[in-house]
Amino acid sequence: RRSNHGPEAMKREIILDTETTGLDSANDRIVELGCLELVNHIPSGRTFHAYINPERPVGAEAVRIHGLDDAFLKDKPRFAAIAQEFLAFVGDATLVAHNGEFDLGFINAELGRAGAAAIPGARMVDTLMLARRKHPGGPNSLDALCSRYQIDTSRRTFHGALLDSELLAEVYIE
Repeated sequence: RRSNHGPEAMKREIILDTETTGLDSANDRIVELGCLELVNHIPSGRTFHAYINPERPVGAEAVRIHGLDDAFLKDKPRFAAIAQEFLAFVGDATLVAHNGEFDLGFINAELGRAGAAAIPGARMVDTLMLARRKHPGGPNSLDALCSRYQIDTSRRTFHGALLDSELLAEVYIE
């Protein structure tokens, strides 16, 4: 007899965010990856976070956004070194990201460089698309949605992948 309280009833989602050297996944690289696990829409407390050596200079505009410069990143692991740990954390969960196509494009480019299989787009829930449907005419940036749902962003001096994932989890649950 199956109960509704066993693992088969558990819905696992991974809220994720990336920070990058620029906007082009073919040429730019991930410098930070942050993930937060939700189980049945409740944060489980499990996270995955890594700063990554992009093996190329970080653009000045990108540094203004996330504050991660070449000096800080030079001794961090390369993506290939954290790829298996990231994939193990994500497992087969649904992925949730704000402007998810951007993040997934970068993740899949990095996975490809590391010799790993791409994550199918069908596994991604894009909260930007959800927000545009729910609030046509926007604004629908993460900051705007935090403001709309009265989510405290006072800890956010720069964009950070794990902090942004935490904020996005709150927005997504709303």
